[in-house]
Amino acid sequence: MTGLLDQLLAAGPWVVLAVVGLVVFVEDALFVGFVIPGETAAILGGVAAQLGHVPLAAVIVTVVLAAVLGDSVGYEVGRHFGPRILQLRVLDKRRARLDDAQDFLARRGGMAVLLGRWVAFFRAVMPALAGAARMPYRTFLTFNAIGGIIWGVVVVTAGYLAGSSYAQVEKAIGRDGALIAVGVVLLAVAVWKIREHRASSLQRTEETDGA
Repeated sequence: MTGLLDQLLAAGPWVVLAVVGLVVFVEDALFVGFVIPGETAAILGGVAAQLGHVPLAAVIVTVVLAAVLGDSVGYEVGRHFGPRILQLRVLDKRRARLDDAQDFLARRGGMAVLLGRWVAFFRAVMPALAGAARMPYRTFLTFNAIGGIIWGVVVVTAGYLAGSSYAQVEKAIGRDGALIAVGVVLLAVAVWKIREHRASSLQRTEETDGA
């Protein structure tokens, strides 16, 4: 990836953002994530920020927006052309993994959209599969946005912190990223449950006092 990084840095900061955002977007939008390295582009964007070539915040915002918008386009593609896409010959060699993705989506629903972002193949096909399965768009968008934000922040920041060691980070992200996502989601659910319990207790207390 060193040659790719050198070319990006030589092109200028706005080109860095445009290339990183476009690659991340196309990865999900056009059902070709197993060919287009969106994760690699996001990591390289973080490395470029660490080298002072582009603001870190700008890279994170670009990657998150591209991820969420790309998934939304992928969802619409699957919703309108799902059956035809699933019959593409290019997917024949990946039919077993495609079946795994469909099974995962059927069992986990929106959570599959969120967690699927941490596996390259699932990240590419899950939006279209969700659209083909007619998952309600509001449900899809909620989990898509949460997953896109967590993934974008983690991957870009990992590239930023890694600097010249970004190659090792690229290998580790796929293995450890899902664990990070699960931890964040579980923490968010726990906080939500605690707040819900407190709100219910407060409401019961007020009702008792009013009686």
